[in-house]
Amino acid sequence: MSSRDTVRAPIEKAGDQITSNRMSQRVASIDWMRGFVMVLMIVDHASMAFDAHHLDHDSAMYADAGTMALPGAEFFTRWITHLCAPTFVFLMGTSLALSVERRVVKGVNAWEIDKSMLTRGAIIALLDLTIISLGSGYWNFGVLFAIGVSMICMVPLRRLPTWAMLLLAIGWMFLGEILTGWFWVPPGNSSVPAALTVANYASSMLVIKYPVIPWLAISVLGWVFGRHLIRFAASQSKVSGRNVLWACGAVSLILFAVARGMRGYGDMFLHRADDSWQQWLHVSKYPPSLTYYALELGILFLCLAVLRTLELRIGVRQNGMFYVFGQTAMFFYIVHRLAFEVPATYFGLRDVYGLGATYGVSAVMLVLLYPACRWYRTVKAAHPQSILKYL
Repeated sequence: MSSRDTVRAPIEKAGDQITSNRMSQRVASIDWMRGFVMVLMIVDHASMAFDAHHLDHDSAMYADAGTMALPGAEFFTRWITHLCAPTFVFLMGTSLALSVERRVVKGVNAWEIDKSMLTRGAIIALLDLTIISLGSGYWNFGVLFAIGVSMICMVPLRRLPTWAMLLLAIGWMFLGEILTGWFWVPPGNSSVPAALTVANYASSMLVIKYPVIPWLAISVLGWVFGRHLIRFAASQSKVSGRNVLWACGAVSLILFAVARGMRGYGDMFLHRADDSWQQWLHVSKYPPSLTYYALELGILFLCLAVLRTLELRIGVRQNGMFYVFGQTAMFFYIVHRLAFEVPATYFGLRDVYGLGATYGVSAVMLVLLYPACRWYRTVKAAHPQSILKYL
């Protein structure tokens, strides 16, 4: 990606090409990926609510994190869902870049764009502190909080040149462990301010597991990728987004293998205890380690590349399950979280079942959510200027 491009320069030349079918196809691939991880996420949230053996000590804040037993089926069920949060945050950045910079082409006032981002970001962040927290029975600064605040932070950051955004994102991923160590010495909690920014905190009434800066780095990286898609659509780059994804995915997984194999810096204090496959994959999510970034983003990049390849061959079904779920992600998230958390919290169903029930409940919820999400998509499309445009 060229270091010379700014926000406006490549966009003004792209013009109608940006809104062409070619760019629309890329958005379809993004929705597929988002929908795919929604399906994975529902399994994790069902396990969080009902599975008595749910594993969630993915952080050095827990004293037993490095030595705890990691039963294969339970661990794999937890591990596959690690892909969800980085996917949401990365694709938020990519989708915002495509949407915002198209609006720039149309001549939309900069303040109008900023106001829309600020409003949407605030609403998304507040959903965690209101609806989700009420359903869970404690103050929850979760993934919606990280996404919303990251969106707000992108208002000034979007004005940076691409090289500067890339430097900030990659720089944090490689050096963030050093800075985090200044404010947090595991095991145990950090301070609340440190948890909001770089570390984590958990008590019976307050949980902060998604610090802003580490997740903002992923959204910035997503924005950089969105800019590259625009440049390629405008014939200003000869490297397709798909080829970027193949290359970055391979490099990321190699980086993961090297860093995890060293059992040192890059693990965010959660080092590999032995050579079992569980220990290799038992990386720190709270906060994200370099090994977590490399593994999850590597998988994400390769999945996106595969989906783009499939899309070029088979096209897009408007009512395909992943496509529908990807287009209604926020509705999907709120409905299923409340459907799981309310009975678990207020009706005594927390941690009373096993892994079989987790998958059974997840399957039933997916069947119910598909027609509901199709309905919501229709309602949202029919009211483009309502508050639904922010969700």
